[in-house]
Amino acid sequence: MTDAARFRRRGATPETLPLFPLTGALLLPGGQLPLNIFEPRYLRMIDDALGHERLIGMIQPKGDEGASKPDLYGVGCAGRITSFAETDDGRYLINLTGTRRFRIAEELASDTPYRLARPDWSAFEIDAHKDKSVDDIDRDELLGALERYLDAESLQVEWDQAASAPTEALVVSLAMGCPFEPNEKQALLETPTLAEQARCLITLMRFSDADESSDDGSLLQ
Repeated sequence: MTDAARFRRRGATPETLPLFPLTGALLLPGGQLPLNIFEPRYLRMIDDALGHERLIGMIQPKGDEGASKPDLYGVGCAGRITSFAETDDGRYLINLTGTRRFRIAEELASDTPYRLARPDWSAFEIDAHKDKSVDDIDRDELLGALERYLDAESLQVEWDQAASAPTEALVVSLAMGCPFEPNEKQALLETPTLAEQARCLITLMRFSDADESSDDGSLLQ
């Protein structure tokens, strides 16, 4: 069993979960997501999370992220705060480790400045166990699609690191790190198994527009 799978098995499944809507920020079980927290409502959210299960729910807004209460996609991923630092100007630098995906069963009325939901953890029960579909992934096909995608998008990656990464870590890192559109990232999030995520990745990389703009830097996290 991989370290990521063992961690997911230990993941808590609280009855309520604070929500952090953020466009384009994909978190998957076993993945690592660094965040720079500066808005007062989310500073409060981190304070509260640190005093409880240290879990927050990453989820994408469907509409205008700047709206006071944008519509949300129905599926997100819980992340445990696994590192924390406070800057001189009052920001929080945190790292989230993905635990389990959830569906929003109900958004709750609350007096907190951030949003709360009742999560349905049963929708992605697979996250609580080792995903055996990883053995069905064609690494050569995935790496071949990645090589062509990097060339088309003028991206760079530490190729030796990618080629030697465990298959689960490779799929999670590419899904989280590739600059896909928000709806494409959501499709990856909602795809149940690692093998299906790898197939979705291959499809997205093959059909990505060569002239699409992207950020510099390593895709592997």
